Amino acid sequence: RTYSGTETEGQLLNSFVQYFGDSLGRKIKRMPLIEETVLPGDSLLTLPVVIIGNGPSGICLSYLLSGYRPYLSPEAIHPNPILHTKLEEARHLSIVDQDLEYLSEGLEGRSSNPVAVLFDTLLHPDADFGYDYPPVLHWKLEQHNYIPHIVLGKGPPGGAWHSMEGSMLTISFGDWMELPGLSFKEWAASKRRNIKSDRVMPEEIACYYKHYVKVMGLQKNFRDNVYITSVSRLYREKDDEGRSQQNEDISTQCLEMEDGQKSLIKRNWEVRGYQRATDGSHVPFCLFAENVALATGTFDSPGRLQVEGEDFPFVLHSMSDFGAAISKGKLRGKADPVLIVGAGLTAADAVLCAYNNNIPVVHVFRRRVTDTSLIFKQLPKKLYPEYHKVYHMMCTQSHTVDSNQHSAYTSFPEHNVLSFKPEMKCVLQSASGLKKILKFSVALVLIGSHPNLFFLKDQGHSIGHHSNQPITCKGNPIEIDPYTYECTKEANLFALGPLVGDNFVRFLKGGALGIARCLAIRQKKKHELIESGDGGGDGVP
Repeated sequence: RTYSGTETEGQLLNSFVQYFGDSLGRKIKRMPLIEETVLPGDSLLTLPVVIIGNGPSGICLSYLLSGYRPYLSPEAIHPNPILHTKLEEARHLSIVDQDLEYLSEGLEGRSSNPVAVLFDTLLHPDADFGYDYPPVLHWKLEQHNYIPHIVLGKGPPGGAWHSMEGSMLTISFGDWMELPGLSFKEWAASKRRNIKSDRVMPEEIACYYKHYVKVMGLQKNFRDNVYITSVSRLYREKDDEGRSQQNEDISTQCLEMEDGQKSLIKRNWEVRGYQRATDGSHVPFCLFAENVALATGTFDSPGRLQVEGEDFPFVLHSMSDFGAAISKGKLRGKADPVLIVGAGLTAADAVLCAYNNNIPVVHVFRRRVTDTSLIFKQLPKKLYPEYHKVYHMMCTQSHTVDSNQHSAYTSFPEHNVLSFKPEMKCVLQSASGLKKILKFSVALVLIGSHPNLFFLKDQGHSIGHHSNQPITCKGNPIEIDPYTYECTKEANLFALGPLVGDNFVRFLKGGALGIARCLAIRQKKKHELIESGDGGGDGVP
């Protein structure tokens, strides 16, 4: 169904509950399937925002869309005097209601997205210089700023954090993993959790995110066990129902048809999928949204070598599978080493995991150990001693130094995997072209991961910086407006977090700020249109 401006927030939320609540199966199974070119009827649900992904990106966006607003604290003085002067100019306004481009001008940080750097320095002033200054913001819940939305996720709130290996410490400090309005340290203390260092285990972070959704009152917007199968555009004839261009959604786009047909207007998004019930059955659903925000992260599809034999069952692509193999005793007593491929932190975690379980390791990676782009070069030794232990072994226990490949650890820098053989052998090739054959007990390929946007047209290849190429966090993130986070190649489609290059929780919060501001402005414009009697359109004003 569509909503009018006279409906209350409570009525809207009740509609959500009725639609996605206990009666999900009955209501949605009766929903008619529609063709992609037909506008949904009034009996179908149209939401202002659907957020796909319930990790920290989706949670933070829900927090801001729920009406929480950041203001400059009365006693706060930001260490950046220029920024502080700008903040003082509009102290009476929330940050959401200010000019983000003006505020972020001249700021520098470890994100390429200016709003991400801005929000980070407001929440963690001068954090990169080692300071532990408190945030300069305080938060207010303003109910009138609530924008109805729903957050769809495969598992519980927290996303991929619930499936990460629990024995490893996070790279970021616990404080940097927290979301606005709830101190991680205070939460940990209240739960009587013994936090021994500034870095914490993923399990702690996952629990924190799940608790955050509850304590902030966001549960009504979240639906778990939901799997998206398609997100596509709907179209309407330009003169349909006598509506003028002025009455259409503010960011509507017209499409001229080459064969002389009536021009079509891009309308709402159709979101299809299913919710997995407690009995394992799949309950299909179809809903409609004015805006879709992609917050899926990049952990969906592990990176692959694309070599012969990579699909053998003894070639693994995740730490969870490796951990399961160890816990089940599958590697106990094996004479052959584990083959680990990759030079990132996940590969280092695997090395540590094997090392701590007395499992010999052969470590293969393409780069030189002196390569300045190796992540280990960017981590202070005092804060990350375990990773520097791995890096030290990578440098000092190379196959050229220790010919005994059945020692606890042997590295093969500047080597590529050519193929895996059914007899559990691997063919390597060095930078000079020399080939080697190694025998192993299990192989673990950890060379990063990529988002799986299969539910979008062309798997989302058209919305990246490089068209017609897969979306990747580093090489080809989704191209967005730097201040609204709206996709430059697809109106009313937003993206944040790793999909736009912000891997760290510290910076993904800026995406939520940019999107919330953009949607708040559009909502205000629609209110003005309605109050002036010039239109109403579909969806929530």
